Amino acid sequence: MPSVPYGWYAVLRSTELRPGRVVSLHYFGRALIAFRGADGQPAVRDAHCPHYGAHLGVGGKVVDGTVECPFHGWRFDADGRCVEAPFAVRTPKVSIGGFPVREHSGLIFVHIGPGEPSWEVPEIPETGSRDFAKPIDDTCRARIHVQEMRENIVDESHFHFIHGQSEPPVQELRPDGPFAEVRGRIHRRVLGWDINNTFDAFMYGPGVMVVRAHGPVLSVTAVALTTPIDDRTSEMRMLYYVRKPSGFPFLVPALKLVFRAEALGEVREEVRIWDHKIHQPRPVLLPHEKGIKALRRWYSQFYPSDVPAESLQEYI
Repeated sequence: MPSVPYGWYAVLRSTELRPGRVVSLHYFGRALIAFRGADGQPAVRDAHCPHYGAHLGVGGKVVDGTVECPFHGWRFDADGRCVEAPFAVRTPKVSIGGFPVREHSGLIFVHIGPGEPSWEVPEIPETGSRDFAKPIDDTCRARIHVQEMRENIVDESHFHFIHGQSEPPVQELRPDGPFAEVRGRIHRRVLGWDINNTFDAFMYGPGVMVVRAHGPVLSVTAVALTTPIDDRTSEMRMLYYVRKPSGFPFLVPALKLVFRAEALGEVREEVRIWDHKIHQPRPVLLPHEKGIKALRRWYSQFYPSDVPAESLQEYI
């Protein structure tokens, strides 16, 4: 199974990339850097200088919107082109690789795949709304493929054993090209309260999902960002936006505290399981467990077209 399905992935929050700073990253099996160009727009490029191999994120600095190599002073602009090489008669026509980049919703996205992107991740309104508190930011890594991280939302039976739901939820996956929607209901008891919330999960390609849970006690929008680290490890970054209770904004810290105590522990339990599970290409599914197969069929579109169909059958 290819380790990096084609699509958009979030690699940073906007606040983590300050002007004038070079940030080192490692995703997709590649050493990367991020910085802001002269116009303030983010760039994500390969980390190693083509001159002599220095890592531009270790000692490199931003100079006039370019990143300067710490070893010999070569400079590269936001498009990756070398724009200055000290002592050279002519500036070498070399570049450092990179990705198409978008910035919105407080996130920096990169696109993996051939050519220009054919679709975009829509803006997430909750990220800039005053009706929601600043997000709870939780990041974990697991020895699992990003596809299986996404399958978690349609794994009906695990909602009972991991998330305390009395019965597996009834769900329906509605595919729409690179997008898909899953609707369901969460019914459980939290600290003596009966929580009976509807939820809508909106999937934007292989790496971005927005889950909106609505209820009379607690409403939360969870932005789930799943990104391949390498061919063995994936990262899941969750940003939980808690809606401020109308007329009672002072309750937000208490709601966040309850949410952290309940939800984050359950995520850690899932990560422990992911770290030791294997991929079952043909799982033995019960009649009500329809979501996993449906999601695998939808997800298969993000794999490179040169992957043999018989190989993909193992994963869909």
